[in-house]
Amino acid sequence: MKAILTATAASLAFTATAYGAPLTIEVNGVQGDGPLYVSVQTEEQFMQDEGVEGSIVQSPEPGTHSFTYDLPEGQYAVSVWHDDGNGTFDRAESGWPLDGWAMSGELGDGPPSFEDVAVDLRGQGADVSLDVHYPQ
Repeated sequence: MKAILTATAASLAFTATAYGAPLTIEVNGVQGDGPLYVSVQTEEQFMQDEGVEGSIVQSPEPGTHSFTYDLPEGQYAVSVWHDDGNGTFDRAESGWPLDGWAMSGELGDGPPSFEDVAVDLRGQGADVSLDVHYPQ
């Protein structure tokens, strides 16, 4: 499985949104030092530096963190990057992440498509639970 997160500390940007349905994201298994980045993206923003919503937690406590965003109904991808503190999303020569990461949906052996990771946000909202993956 190979996942690519393109957000960087210097370029995470979130655009304003109209309120709608709540998207609640539970990020499990946070460990280590460095900022935790949560990004919610539309299909047009997927795997880019911008997101429709997001959060940065500079010094997250180990464990579980919860985030809720009110968004228009639609489909969104959710990604998490736990930087090791150097401001760069580090990857091995193989492309495998060396920082902590998580992504919504089902991930396969190659880079994910928006369809693989999309969350349907309708009516009463949606809940997403993500486990952060750290290198061995």
